[in-house]
Parts: sequence; structure tokens; C-alpha cells
Amino acid sequence: MSKRTSLAAAAVVVGAALIAPSSVTAAPAGDRGDGVRNVIPITQILAFGQKVTAVAVEYSAEVNPRTLSRDTYTVSDSLYNFRFNPVADLTDPSKRADRTVTAVYTNDTPDLNADRQSDPGRYVIVELDARDPGGNTIMATGNHVKVNPDLQTQVKQNEDVHAQPGRAGQGRGPRLAAASTEAYRPTRPAVNLLADDFVYQRFTTTSGTLLPYAYHLPAGYDAARRYPVVVVLPGHGMGFNGTNEGVQVAADIPATAWSQEKWTGTDEDVIVLAPQNQRVGTPAAQADAMVELLNAFTRDFSVDQDRIYASTVSYGSTLAWAALATHPRLFDAALITGGFGASAAQATAIAANGTPVWITHGTHDHLLNVVTTAQTSYNRIWNAHIALGKTPAQANAVIKYTEYADSAFSEPDYHLAAAPTYEDRTILRWLLAQ
Repeated sequence: MSKRTSLAAAAVVVGAALIAPSSVTAAPAGDRGDGVRNVIPITQILAFGQKVTAVAVEYSAEVNPRTLSRDTYTVSDSLYNFRFNPVADLTDPSKRADRTVTAVYTNDTPDLNADRQSDPGRYVIVELDARDPGGNTIMATGNHVKVNPDLQTQVKQNEDVHAQPGRAGQGRGPRLAAASTEAYRPTRPAVNLLADDFVYQRFTTTSGTLLPYAYHLPAGYDAARRYPVVVVLPGHGMGFNGTNEGVQVAADIPATAWSQEKWTGTDEDVIVLAPQNQRVGTPAAQADAMVELLNAFTRDFSVDQDRIYASTVSYGSTLAWAALATHPRLFDAALITGGFGASAAQATAIAANGTPVWITHGTHDHLLNVVTTAQTSYNRIWNAHIALGKTPAQANAVIKYTEYADSAFSEPDYHLAAAPTYEDRTILRWLLAQ
């Protein structure tokens, strides 16, 4: 199993190409004239999914950062959001807006600097406010979603950009690119922070079912150690349809949160496994394929067999309920966000297995009614524990429930309970503690 080629590294290799304004086609690599060489989007995965949060603008020589300001560039993007808008809005010129520039600095690679201070380099990093509505990278394709291969980000260079002034260190330095009203489109694939660190593979079950998956190992992974693993089961639209491989990592926060202390509240190393089942057959059949992949994965990597967890989004809950009921003690705990309801038989089996479960849901979920799904699942499992002779306190220790009001959602998609759930470190630490 090998990682994909780093897009950041690829961008550096091809960085000698000169682009024309409003064009995605680079000039021949041998042309080393002045001007903007490349425009490279930089994306991050936030609570509601991946979006462009910066742009790297490449020039032919080291840029003089003292001549740059937040007014040097204007960045605009499509306001399209697959959660709310028709896909036609993606390329509608009237459905665009300028982004808020929050920082401008130089770097030697198309990547962010945590301190936002300039390092010598030919890349100018233009950071953008992640709260802006524009810049979402996920797009609808039929009943599924995928990462948009043609991002609509545009950059205008409002002021002249200069090179370093040379040995004397005086003045503005030679002009690298003149101010222009032209809009530059991306010329290179995006640098996808964290998403590019996942390994993307395909697994074939014993029955011949193809199951793409992604996984992420902690930095400094050591086969002599044992690591907890979180199996992330995505929503229906993130299932594999033949053209959308990898979207289960980018569409929502659960896959990438576990490698970031700012989300989990702990520096513990965690392995993430993100299957992308095809949405064919019953949830039970999809769950069986997922379990077969998980068993193979735990043989190949150093996994703590007493700390295997499931975290679901929407339809992914159906796979989790099936696996929890029919593969007892496979998962040591489960986090079900915005999910479907567990059947009475599944609830009885889950209680008998004693698997801890935390269910979260939005009060005004417009796709899955909270009463018939989350509340019903919680009540069934809780009552099943009581029927087994547990006290209310004992039942409360292993089956938990959180319901989110509309105010808990930073975007008005009240179905994606994973967003406020993952913003609560208490819940994520609870999962790792089981």
C-alpha cells in the first residue's frame, strides 16, 4: 500500500510554467518570463466539509513580502453549496462573491505557515476567511457527491508584485508581475490539507464486491505499538458510484478530525479507516463487506483490538446498526450522528452485547425525523438494557443521547449532526475512552 504522490510536491516540480490570465492552460515549461506562474488552491476540511481556505500564487523568483498587503489580491469564488443549491449555480457568474482575505505572506512551498509570517520563497499565500460562504469543493452528481475537479476560485492581482531587491536590499526589487484586472483560474490540482495525507486503496471481498477505502496512520506510526482505530461510515451520497472515490474523507469532518488535537482535545495517536461502500444491496450486506475489510486491515496494521470504534454520518448508521447486532464485540463503542433508527431486534442484540453507543441528532433534521430515528433508537436500546436487569444508572452509562437545537449548527443543514457533534470534544474523548 503506497501513498499518492504529494500534490504539494507535484506543484513545485511543474512550477516553471507561465499562465495566461483567465486561463487554466500553462505556457511551455521553458518560458521563464515574468508574471504569475501558477495559481494553486489550498483546501481544508471544516465541520461542514472541504473548502478553499487559501490560494498559493507562484512567481518566477523569490517575492519581496514587504510590498504585499491584503489589498494586493482579490479572490472570488462560487457560492454553490451542494447542501442547499442546484448544481447549475456552480458556474453561474451571478452566484459568485469575493472572499475575505485574512493574511498574505510568502513561502517556499504552496502551503500554510501556522504563524502567518513570510519565509523566503516564490509563492505568495493568500489566506481566506473560512466562514465565507464561497469556496466549497464538494458537488452533487446525481444521487451522490464528489470532489469538484474544476474549482471555480479566481484570483486578481491588484498591485504590482516585486522580487527581492538583491544584495543591496534596498528598494522594491524587480517587478515580477504587473497589476491587472484579469482573473486567474487554478492551474494546478489543489493542495488538500490532511485529505492528501490519506492513503486511497481498493479492497475486494471474498464474494467479489469492490470496496474502495481510505486510511490514515499517525505520524511516526510504529508497528511495535497498538493504536485505536476509528471506522468512519459516511452518508448515502458519499457511497462509491464509480467516479467519486475519496469523497468520504472530504465531504464531512469525521475522517480528518481524529488526527487534529484541536478537534479531539487529545494528542493520542489514532488510526482512521474510511470505507466507501457501493450503495447496492442491503445495509446488512454492505456491513458484512465493511467488516471483512476491517478484519483484513487489522491484520495488516498494529491495531488495539480492544479499541475499535465506529463513527457514522446519516446512512452510515444502517451499516453500524447491522454490524453491532450481528458481529458482537467487533466495535468497542459507536457514535451515531444524524442516523436512521435501529430496529427492535438490533436494539436487543446491541444491549445484550453491552456495546456503548452515543446517539446525536438535530431537532429539526429535515431528512430523518428525530422522533422516529434517534429518539426511537435510544429508547429501544435503553429499554433493552433495563429488560436485561440493568439499573437506570447502568443503562445511562452505556447508551447516551444528545439532541441539537438549530443554534448548534453553524450552517443551516440540520441533518448533519456530525458537525456539532465533532465540535464537542467531550463526545470524541468519550468514544476513545471506551
